[in-house]
Amino acid sequence: MESSPVSATAAGLAVAGCTALAVFGPLVGLSPAWIALLIGGGLLGLTVDASQLEGMGGHLVAEALPGGKSRLRRVARHEAGHWLVAREEQMGVKRVLVGTRACLEAGLRCNGATEFTLPDQARLPLEELRRWSRVLQAGMVAEELFEGTARGGEDDRALLGRIWGLSGQDVETAQREQRRARREVEQFLRRQRDDLEAVAERLLEGLEPEPA
Repeated sequence: MESSPVSATAAGLAVAGCTALAVFGPLVGLSPAWIALLIGGGLLGLTVDASQLEGMGGHLVAEALPGGKSRLRRVARHEAGHWLVAREEQMGVKRVLVGTRACLEAGLRCNGATEFTLPDQARLPLEELRRWSRVLQAGMVAEELFEGTARGGEDDRALLGRIWGLSGQDVETAQREQRRARREVEQFLRRQRDDLEAVAERLLEGLEPEPA
């Protein structure tokens, strides 16, 4: 996720559109007044994106385009991975969101989210650290299982780093346990591949991860 208040996608679309209008507008008969009006509209849209949509307007546009379904499916698989492993670990999940619109409506600035019940204490025992290592890495592993690479997961890695940082464990132990947890998640999700895809499809349809 970009830290800028205006998403790179929205800014890129606005700049590309303004450039195209300035260069090709006169060639297709657009008057300077119309070109100025259209460019002004694009800049206004960029401003609205920054002020009202928290810089996520470009993501909303991308998800609405013809290729947006594949983008959302990647997000759904990521969140489905979190949810499946959390269920296996008997870890509480508050809600699962897929898509920029759903996240914005929930007050979150992201493309997808799985919200967990947080532990009562900051310093966790080793077995709890292992559980969190499996659950937080599951989204990235799920993406890699289907897509080959993971695009999401920056927040997951950051949270995992904070949890281990507060644990008092040394760096070598943290890295070893996280690698071990990742291998375990890879094996689990390969076995659960069909279930993973089924959960992702339900999330894409705006349904709960599993039937009531």
